[in-house]
Amino acid sequence: MVKRTGPTNVQTIALVQLLRKHASEQNINLWRRIADDLEMSTRQRREVNLFRLDKHTKENEMVIVPGKVLGGGDLRHKVTVAAFNFSQSAVEKIKKANGSCLTIPEMLQKNPKGQNVRIIG
Repeated sequence: MVKRTGPTNVQTIALVQLLRKHASEQNINLWRRIADDLEMSTRQRREVNLFRLDKHTKENEMVIVPGKVLGGGDLRHKVTVAAFNFSQSAVEKIKKANGSCLTIPEMLQKNPKGQNVRIIG
């Protein structure tokens, strides 16, 4: 039997609870899926480089990364990215491409229905 590990950070636990509550109240599976992904251990969380975002997104698209966005590569178009965490170089490159960086709670507040949002990672 495998011991289930999960977040021990108080803010992460609160975020998962917030996402689960919103998902059950509004019946939106996107936020439930993000909560499931954030409950994984730190080693299993996603890490996405900018070249991957550039390759798999289009202009003015909204994406969520349930993990960390890293600064490897370049972003050549405007994208709104919500993630659990960003590296400093990723933030600089996203802003240089006229994109925006949001936290997951900010994305939840901005787009509570989760419409036109893709999960990358």
